[in-house]
Amino acid sequence: QVQLVESGGGLVQAGGFLRLSCAASGRISSINTMGWYRQAPGKQRELVATITSGGATTYADSVEGRFTISRNNAKNTVYLQMNSLKPEDTAVYYCNADKIVYMITTYLAVWGQGTLVTVSS
Repeated sequence: QVQLVESGGGLVQAGGFLRLSCAASGRISSINTMGWYRQAPGKQRELVATITSGGATTYADSVEGRFTISRNNAKNTVYLQMNSLKPEDTAVYYCNADKIVYMITTYLAVWGQGTLVTVSS
């Protein structure tokens, strides 16, 4: 069974930084696009950033220039470097992979369990 496991959340003051990691476990053959989403209390889940297997990236306007997404394909891991954090960045951050080939099985829309990021003012 394939799993995405996030780490790196926590409490930080405004202006600070955090680095989130998300690793896919198991005998992974390939992972397509990976991304980070977030959901603040009382709000819908929203896209933060995505990165393709070839390294092409997209960002939400609200994080452009402050957050950087990257990945290590050999380690099946995606990262989110978050700088200049603001209180409005407070949310549960979820890792996503749109397609994972695990041994001979293809999994679509795989989500991690989420990690909480709290930015205090």
